[in-house]
Amino acid sequence: MAQINRRQALAAAGGAALLANAPRAAAAVTAPAAAAAIDLAPRERASLDFGWRFALGHASDPAKDFDFGGNQRTYAKAGANSPNWWVAAAAQKDFDDSAWKPVTLPHDWAVELPFVNNANYKPSGKPDDEDVLAAHGYKAVGRGFPETSVGWYRKTFALPASDAGKRLSIEFDGAFRDTLVMVNGYILEREESGYSPFRVDITDIANIGGDNLITVRVDASLGEGWFYEGAGLYRHVWLVKTAPVHVPQWGVFVRAQVDGTVQIDTDLVNESDAAQAFEVSHAVLDAAGKPVLAVAPAAGRLPAWERQSLSQTVTLANPVLWSLENPHLYTLVTEAKVGGAVVDRFVTRFGVRSIRFDPANGFFLNDKPVKLKGSCNHQDHAGVGAAIPDALQVWRLEQLKSMGNNAYRAAHNPPTPELLDACDRMGILVIDETRRMSSDPTSMSELERLVRRDRNHPSVILWSIGNEEPQQATARGVKVAKTMKRLVNRLDPTRLVIAAMDNGFGEGISAVIDVQGFNYRHEKMDDFHARFPNMPIIGTESASVVSTRGEYARDEAKSYVPAYDTDHPWWATTAEKWWSHAADRPWMAGGFIWTGFDYRGEPTPFNRWPSISSHFGAFDTCGFPKDNYYYYRAWWRSEPLLHLLPHWNWEGREGQPIAVWAHSNCDKVELFLNGKSQGVREVKPNHHVEWSVPYAPGVLEAHGYKNGKVILRQRRETAGPPAALRLTADRARLAADGQDVAVLKVEVLDAKGRAVPRADDLVRFELSGPIDLIGVGNGNPTSHEPDVAPQRKAFNGLAQAIVRTRQNQSGRGRVVASAVGLKSATVELTAG
Repeated sequence: MAQINRRQALAAAGGAALLANAPRAAAAVTAPAAAAAIDLAPRERASLDFGWRFALGHASDPAKDFDFGGNQRTYAKAGANSPNWWVAAAAQKDFDDSAWKPVTLPHDWAVELPFVNNANYKPSGKPDDEDVLAAHGYKAVGRGFPETSVGWYRKTFALPASDAGKRLSIEFDGAFRDTLVMVNGYILEREESGYSPFRVDITDIANIGGDNLITVRVDASLGEGWFYEGAGLYRHVWLVKTAPVHVPQWGVFVRAQVDGTVQIDTDLVNESDAAQAFEVSHAVLDAAGKPVLAVAPAAGRLPAWERQSLSQTVTLANPVLWSLENPHLYTLVTEAKVGGAVVDRFVTRFGVRSIRFDPANGFFLNDKPVKLKGSCNHQDHAGVGAAIPDALQVWRLEQLKSMGNNAYRAAHNPPTPELLDACDRMGILVIDETRRMSSDPTSMSELERLVRRDRNHPSVILWSIGNEEPQQATARGVKVAKTMKRLVNRLDPTRLVIAAMDNGFGEGISAVIDVQGFNYRHEKMDDFHARFPNMPIIGTESASVVSTRGEYARDEAKSYVPAYDTDHPWWATTAEKWWSHAADRPWMAGGFIWTGFDYRGEPTPFNRWPSISSHFGAFDTCGFPKDNYYYYRAWWRSEPLLHLLPHWNWEGREGQPIAVWAHSNCDKVELFLNGKSQGVREVKPNHHVEWSVPYAPGVLEAHGYKNGKVILRQRRETAGPPAALRLTADRARLAADGQDVAVLKVEVLDAKGRAVPRADDLVRFELSGPIDLIGVGNGNPTSHEPDVAPQRKAFNGLAQAIVRTRQNQSGRGRVVASAVGLKSATVELTAG
């Protein structure tokens, strides 16, 4: 690596030639604002998300898998186009795919498959008994379903004659799983990982000045997790064009310190047959797009077909620090020149902040203590499965932030890059986790790609190398962890390494990792801290209380658990118990609840049919808050809060006692039933208050007191029968880019406009205008209704629909929600 230290930066005006190409930041469609696009010319990076066609293949019958592997000559003759030699019929340009389904990426075909019971499951009667197929949500994917476990994608794209001489590649943000990429009939790449990004160089195979066919075969027969993982091209795909001399993928690493010192490491490649003299320069823009620093150029000579690294150190005057309250992002624009002409531009966003873990006082951001109030989350949402649109990723993060959540653990795999971009913009801290804890070449490659891709994100504070691994407390695990950590430290010396352990604390890999992750077992933390006082501690998975939204009694037949903070597996605890423990210990950096959102699979404690999704979330699979959401919001946010539960519709239980709870951070809460006081309860910090109230229909009302005065009131009224629907959207104006979505909420109301807490009416959706319905849900963990359909039953009074715009089609869209016997509701959206 060439070391070029240039602490004296040029004045911003001195870099006018470079900075002239940096536009001012523009307002985004959704808050928080995304950074303005930077002109990358002559580099191009274009979306390949549109215009695909999809069909199911077959994992065991070549005749049903478009002849793939039918004659054992798959790899015999690269690019062959005769039936006796080709890779597959579907990889040929003349193949007729008109009967294939048009799809837009991200796309998850598993979410559209039926739910299938496991006829081979025989209950053992043991407490931890489970049907292993329940873990993936009973979707028809796996070795037992060869007819629905392989998917094929085809797309044609043109490359103009002006692309001659350029380097061309296709970048996949991730695909599930075992992905075979073919371009113009040539097999160019096979990627086994279901989560790691990968790049395919198509330069030699591309038809310049003509059409090109990309064919992708995705085989989801084998899984990587113990949760729903989806299937297909469920993340974005990009076409990248560069000059022979260019910055490679993830080729810039920015290390910024709070004193303004910025180290910029830049990789440059020369993919041509002649050595090239080059010049590399950088400019820094602030969050508003204003130039604040131009870096003096660095020059050198790059031999043919080689890669070089340059390191420059500069000073950024009066840096604005990235924080939770003000997540200020800078943009580094890197420019490469050959022969005085710009041949490449590359954009890297970064933040200036300091992080440290103090074993006695927890986590510090910019030298200020921050208690990590986090959640673990899978990439899964009702209606769309693993193919979560970017706008829905942001919406989910907004729901978590509304709870007081300031940290996110990507469980248990690399997240989609757009999620990390959103965490950067929104001020959410992240534990970034690799999928496999192993030191084999494939696992190490996945780890390297994770770190290289994500090391510029200021939101990322820790690298996680494993989760509850079999070797975590063993000597073998120590060797594996050391190998993994050595790679992480080489690629990124600025962050520490953690692993999420569920036993063997203080043994095995505990001696290797920098921060001890506790999955549950909070009762062992005090002893661990006493024995290892110099080891920082985080609850990498905490609580795991199980609850079903809107249900207040355990129902074995329906597989529901109560929404009170009472039920949890033997290895877990309640929200109240773990948080009151964590809040009182400054040495505990905080924790991550399992989970923020319910997800498909792992339907503990009912790991059997008909359960198809978990009960762990503070939100259900639609993102509707459960009652525990308000427990966390009361103690994770500072503003006064009062939440009363349960609903007050208990027909047939007149005179019987009903457990009534309040989650509140007020000093005291008084409860009234039909105007009669049921008593005052003092609120102990980080705890709830409760009463036992004989049921009588009418009005249940709580008053929250602060300094002796009533500051909050909340009511629960006995609702009448369903009479109407209410339909609302998270946003009324969307981008007409074919990717933006609106999240629609359906509520069932009585004649007086009150929520009907047990309503299960079938809601139908009718759309008009330039919008499409891409998924529906209701949060019911045992519902087997299709996710992609024009209708959905309400579950305990609520349902959800997700609507997406169409590419380059502006106009007004209209959604009508209707149900038999109920007044319909309408929402209007504007795309443009």
